[in-house]
Amino acid sequence: MKRRDVLALGLSGLSARALVPSLSFAQAKYPDRPIRLVVPFPPGGVYDAVARPWADRMRSHLGSVVVENQAGAGGSLGAAAVARAQPDGYTLLAGGGGPMVVTPVATTRAPYDPIRDFEPIAILVVSALTLAVHPAQPFQSLEDVVDAAKKNPGRLSYGSAGVGTINHLTGELLKSLTATEIVHVPYRGAGPALTDLIAGQIPTAMANITGQVLELHRSGKLRMLAVTAPARIAAASDIPTAVEAGLPGMVAQNFVGLFAPRGTPAAIIEQIARATRAAMDERDFRELLSAASLEAHVDSSPAKARQFLEDEFARWTPVIKAIGLKLD
Repeated sequence: MKRRDVLALGLSGLSARALVPSLSFAQAKYPDRPIRLVVPFPPGGVYDAVARPWADRMRSHLGSVVVENQAGAGGSLGAAAVARAQPDGYTLLAGGGGPMVVTPVATTRAPYDPIRDFEPIAILVVSALTLAVHPAQPFQSLEDVVDAAKKNPGRLSYGSAGVGTINHLTGELLKSLTATEIVHVPYRGAGPALTDLIAGQIPTAMANITGQVLELHRSGKLRMLAVTAPARIAAASDIPTAVEAGLPGMVAQNFVGLFAPRGTPAAIIEQIARATRAAMDERDFRELLSAASLEAHVDSSPAKARQFLEDEFARWTPVIKAIGLKLD
């Protein structure tokens, strides 16, 4: 071999070796471009109310996070898009009970498996529900409603935000736990259900606890009887939980969490989780969420988020199967 060939080979090897540290350094510099956070619902809803403030607070931790709304099919279109994305940490999902629990169980051919196809990062917030009644109704407690339903099977009804919503499933969970027959009246959204409740068109409704619902309760336009959180919520500490009312299995919460495509490196997952915990430590962020009646999950982690999701599956799958819910 000629000397110049030996030199060329040596320089070539040196160049290759020199590239290794730079490649490792580049990989360690995640993120080096904007991160895309997919919200699988239209702008303006609860998911946006969580995702956009979270994205704003990530600027000092992860750089630019672009929120992209991909609505459709109960959130499954956006969730499926993230499941198919490159597992490089640059595409994340703001997922919740609908796309991550209800749709996969109630759909014959779901386009993704929420347990198998995603890496949980953190549960950001949870939001309980309440059984609310029109003030003209005689019910002063959850027990009163259950007693009335048992004495008059099929005579009492409750409104929900629609078939397949957590509101609907929570109402069915109540019926299952109490062995009662209460008629489900589905609406196209929470707003119309609340409107009819206030007008006295329906006697009760399973409603999300929002600032609007709390204000309606305080002004006497509706009466909250119980909350479905594991413990009393700060925004309505005078309202007992359904568990306190004698129904230990009556726990139901909406949630919004962060998920990445399966195969995303563990180091990246942990980096995003650390940044999220730092944001949750900010008092103004927690207060912003609390003002929207959302409870921040300040101690979430990838492992806890996975357990939370598995627990939600265990809670709702029997309910969905029992009522024969089909969304396809």
